[in-house]
Amino acid sequence: MEKTAKIYIAGHRGMVGGAIWRTLENKGYSNLIGRTSKELDLRNQSEVIHFISEEKPDVIIDAAARVGGILANNEYPYQFIMENMQIQNNLINAAHELDVKKFIFLGSSCIYPKLAPQPLKEEYLLTGPLEPTNEWYAIAKITGVKSCQAIRKQFGKDFVSLMPTNLYGKHDNFDLETSHVLPAMIRKFHEAKENGNAPVTLWGSGTPMREFLFVDDMAESVVFALENKLPEHLYNIGTGLDITIKELAETIQKEVGHTGEIIWDSSKPDGTPRKLMDISKMHDLGWKHKVELDEGIERTYNWFLDNIDNIKEVKL
Repeated sequence: MEKTAKIYIAGHRGMVGGAIWRTLENKGYSNLIGRTSKELDLRNQSEVIHFISEEKPDVIIDAAARVGGILANNEYPYQFIMENMQIQNNLINAAHELDVKKFIFLGSSCIYPKLAPQPLKEEYLLTGPLEPTNEWYAIAKITGVKSCQAIRKQFGKDFVSLMPTNLYGKHDNFDLETSHVLPAMIRKFHEAKENGNAPVTLWGSGTPMREFLFVDDMAESVVFALENKLPEHLYNIGTGLDITIKELAETIQKEVGHTGEIIWDSSKPDGTPRKLMDISKMHDLGWKHKVELDEGIERTYNWFLDNIDNIKEVKL
């Protein structure tokens, strides 16, 4: 891929899109384009077609999505399925119709069945029921994966899907109603520490196991996919390592410096018991994560402290 290739990053102001933008800039890519949601409504098909036809990007990286944790998925199922399908379908269709050379679609590990064997292999897709608490988002992302696969199969185009595990890092969403587990814990423990080390109540039993990937490593995987023609349509992106939610909480509590009690509210849902990714396909091609969890949490908390007055809070 030429360093002057025009690359459109959809969702470039989000945590993932922003990390991809920074990583590409650091590697010398000089022709990056992005639009805010106010400048371009990705849910509007005609706007997207017009934008892509005018800009004529060589590559589209789809890092745009409506995202959130268990609470947000449960409370806003229609927005999670419809808006995500609108965003990705408009981008995929425009890329196909207007002959964009390369399309990289970003999804999530939640596309896999709730009780699939561990670790999760790419071929487990559509082999069983989804986790009910995020099936709306998962179904939307599955349609994106299958659309890219269909274009690749029928037209031979370089459309590839990357499925990351749980992402976290700089510019994360720390709003307690809509954030994922790791940034929510950082905020809860920090505020409890500031409030005299008050007790912290967390959802569920603490027993589910989760895998976490620092967002800069995700960005590196996208660059890897950009610079190489990957032989298959779907690849898992992760560390290949997981821990219990209880262990995560204790790690974050230690980093933040909170010394109060942790209370587990078992009346709240746990979600999928385990979600560990099989990342052997990407490893075999030459990509591997670099940032381990302890370091990633430290870097994320430091960013949180530096930006505490204007941390991203998404209100649905």
